[in-house]
Amino acid sequence: MVARTVAGLGLTLALATSGVLAAGVAHAQPVTEGTVAFSGDAGDYISGGESYAYSAGQDVIQVTGSAARSLVDVSVSGTNGDWWSLSLAAPAGRQLTAGTYEGATRYPFNGGNAPGLSHSGNGRGCNELTGSFTISKITWGPNGYVEALDAAYEQHCEGGEPALRGEVHITNPAPPTELSLGVGVSVEGRAGALNGRATVHGKVSCNKPTEVDVSGLVTQVKRKVLIRGPYSTRVSCVPGAPVTWSAEADPTGTTPFQAGDVEVKATAAGYDADYQVTVTASDIAAVHLTKVKK
Repeated sequence: MVARTVAGLGLTLALATSGVLAAGVAHAQPVTEGTVAFSGDAGDYISGGESYAYSAGQDVIQVTGSAARSLVDVSVSGTNGDWWSLSLAAPAGRQLTAGTYEGATRYPFNGGNAPGLSHSGNGRGCNELTGSFTISKITWGPNGYVEALDAAYEQHCEGGEPALRGEVHITNPAPPTELSLGVGVSVEGRAGALNGRATVHGKVSCNKPTEVDVSGLVTQVKRKVLIRGPYSTRVSCVPGAPVTWSAEADPTGTTPFQAGDVEVKATAAGYDADYQVTVTASDIAAVHLTKVKK
């Protein structure tokens, strides 16, 4: 664990570790600059042999990348009511990078070393397909953020000869800064003589505004008796000076917390709205409790 000492506070702020994206896929990003265009041969079921073209600003184009950088989904909602979905997936265990991917089969049912491809929409899709795609440019940001994508693809439904051919070109702004949290536990706390609770406190820091939930466990051993109690609190964090958090831990048994040393574990959790992930940081410290009459 990496930590940095905060002078005069008697604590450390443990740096954050990023939370895991649900299902390994980031949220859909609106495309600020981009186009999707495709056309099909006569007899192609998906396109009906027609040509289609959409552009960001006039139509709604969104892109979603996987945190593992192995999948890109592009969706189109046309102003005329059209809707389309395109998936490009690397073979299992690989990342999508610039290059040509031959032997693609229908995503998400591609297996083994086969790349995945699927273009569907307007109520039409392939049960089985074969095809290929070429990525000439792809630029990834954190958590599956897609900054740029230039790709061309070809697919054939149900083993047929007619093909659908398309291109997608996307340019997005530079990725937002990832949320980073720090949490620290003060080495001094209080034991309440009247309520038996332990009061602990510390600091949290962040590099962009977020609500931070701080929770943990206080553990003490007195006369061979194990005393434990959980705690939780929430603070508003903004970049700059660390923010103080304070919480009371209720003992889970009948033995109250007492003056003396305890172990305090702390976990801070904040939500990164830009990437829709929860980021956490943790710390553990030996804390001395002083008895107070409350």
